[in-house]
Amino acid sequence: MYVIAGLGNPGKKYECTRHNMGFLALDLISDKHGIEISKLKFRALLGEGRIGDEKVILVKPQTYMNLSGEAVREVVNFYKVPMDHLIVIYDDIDLPEGYLRIRASGSSGTHNGMRNVIYCLGEEGFPRIRVGIGGNGSQDLIDYVTGRITEQEADPLWNALNKAAEAACDIVEHGVAHAMQEYNIKPGRLKKLSEEEEQAK
Repeated sequence: MYVIAGLGNPGKKYECTRHNMGFLALDLISDKHGIEISKLKFRALLGEGRIGDEKVILVKPQTYMNLSGEAVREVVNFYKVPMDHLIVIYDDIDLPEGYLRIRASGSSGTHNGMRNVIYCLGEEGFPRIRVGIGGNGSQDLIDYVTGRITEQEADPLWNALNKAAEAACDIVEHGVAHAMQEYNIKPGRLKKLSEEEEQAK
């Protein structure tokens, strides 16, 4: 069994904002694999289904971003999921817009939601997928991350989100090392992969 947690803020006010990359990636996984994320439990919205031969629990914490770890901890403890079977997807201002970075473990960086997840779990040895949203030095950080995705950002971010969703499924089916090799790529490579996929259809 795997738990895939996407970090974000609940409510319509935060839909399609830069800080909700985790929620948006889970929506893509939900659509592709027919896993409805609608059960409210453990202070999170949950969806149960399968990816390949593995049972998966999709998790959207409803605690707001900075307390994400409280919900993630409750789910992980209830299902007794080992740390290497927890996957966390979230936005990252320290990565350029549209970049994707997968790691098997590591620190939280500057992300408060991820910092709370690590604090609540008491360890950092679990896979994570970071979706780069870049930064805006002239704008307040909170205003920037909770701001809506602009038309100029839409293509690179949606492209990266699709790859983030695919990478999470790849971790479930083939392991994090395989996903790192396949999906730790920059926007130009993401665009090329998408074009190759379109041509193959």
